[in-house]
Amino acid sequence: MLNREQWLSRPIDEIFKFFSRPENLQGITPPWLDFRMVESPLILQAGSLIHYRLRWHWMAIRWTTEISEWDPPRRFVDRALSSPYALWNHEHIFEGQAGGTMMRDRVTYALPMAGIGRFAHWAWVKRDVERIFDFRAEAMRRLFPA
Repeated sequence: MLNREQWLSRPIDEIFKFFSRPENLQGITPPWLDFRMVESPLILQAGSLIHYRLRWHWMAIRWTTEISEWDPPRRFVDRALSSPYALWNHEHIFEGQAGGTMMRDRVTYALPMAGIGRFAHWAWVKRDVERIFDFRAEAMRRLFPA
């Protein structure tokens, strides 16, 4: 599991609107993942599917997520329907706070193949997931400066 929070000096509606546009995902994803949107709706809602591809280390990966919960401007959940993970559930939570928005991410994930998956998580997956969200936090600071 990964939990992150970040305060942004913009109103909740503006921050939620940014996340409701699938094309913005590429700009907050590290370049080393070679992230490419394959297909997505213009605006997200419950049931929306997003298809993309990326490269993780040497592996080309196709990934499909579904917006399983949609509660603007407070929260939404995307869950992987097809990915290298046995489970990937990403809850985005937004709360108006101190003249801005507190943004929280809760990612519940699990790798397949039991013991091998646990070793891969310890060896590099956990670190890579943290690096992805570190990059994302820095990108959000640049996009929405204080």
